[in-house]
Amino acid sequence: MQLPSLTEITDRAHVVTCPLRVPFRGVTEREMMLVDAPDGWVEWSPFTEYGPEESSLWLRSALLLGWNSPSLPAPTAQTVAVNATVPAVDVAADPETVPALLDRYPGCTTVKVKVAQSGQTLADDVARVRAVREARPGIAVRVDANARWSVEEAFDAAVALTDPSRGGGPLDYMEQPCATVEELAELRRRLGSRGMMVRIAADELIRRASDPLAVVQAGACDVAVLKAAPLGGVDHVREIAREVGHYGVAVTVSSALESAVGMYAGLLAAASLPDHTDDEDMQVLPQAAGLATGSLYAVDVCAPRQIIDGHMTVTRVEPEQARLDELGSPATRRDWWFSRLAASYAVLADRWGNRD
Repeated sequence: MQLPSLTEITDRAHVVTCPLRVPFRGVTEREMMLVDAPDGWVEWSPFTEYGPEESSLWLRSALLLGWNSPSLPAPTAQTVAVNATVPAVDVAADPETVPALLDRYPGCTTVKVKVAQSGQTLADDVARVRAVREARPGIAVRVDANARWSVEEAFDAAVALTDPSRGGGPLDYMEQPCATVEELAELRRRLGSRGMMVRIAADELIRRASDPLAVVQAGACDVAVLKAAPLGGVDHVREIAREVGHYGVAVTVSSALESAVGMYAGLLAAASLPDHTDDEDMQVLPQAAGLATGSLYAVDVCAPRQIIDGHMTVTRVEPEQARLDELGSPATRRDWWFSRLAASYAVLADRWGNRD
């Protein structure tokens, strides 16, 4: 991969702050850097708490699409099936929140519900999932705990969320219910011993691990959640998807709450997954992608990407100048992002330089 100079990146960069409709990951706005690269606009938006090492992977993803996109495989599909997303909203305080959120995802037959959030209880999670099932009968439900449960808590949650007497039903999977590989493996064992058909998906243990395949090789998950930017780019997603396919593990390509511009990386990755036609000995099983999180933005950098019959089109988009002006971050935040960029670029140049 050929790296542009740091000056070339900064000369093309815009730092913006986009407000969210509801809190997500504990924040009410999303800061990001958009770059008008030669191959098209790209986004660099590692979460603000991430250091240079981790952020350098997000930078590689952006530079790959912005300066090296001809090296990437062409997508094998023009659209990608996506899931709806319901944050950890309080349905007791506002019963209409969940139906209103789901209306933003026309045709989606799968929904991911955030659970185990700070200040909430399992009863709150059960009520939220029940509200989803009541609003969309028959919809497939995933829950995402962001590694906040112990094995015991995750098991109790699985029982409660699937209990028909509490408005529960089947779960498509539980995403990252616990923090460690050992805990996920133990949870899978306990669920299996009770005959509970609840799949376990790994997210943080893939995107924030020194070895993204460790959780798969340990037999601790049924689904690998792959995110293009945190994993270093579309090509890395494809490579990891090929590897997990050998273990019979399914793949969900998901977002890291990117803007409409940044979402292209995930869409391209989802539309470029290897399949059995590439290698007769393996098969990647793609799931509905978690790439429709643009619906969580109150204002995005351009018109929202459309969801048509539960699918999104694999296309690049450009930010609107008026929105870049409106959403532009204060000078102090721009300086912070440029300093952060320099540190992450140094790590990237040292690791990959002009070689890949």
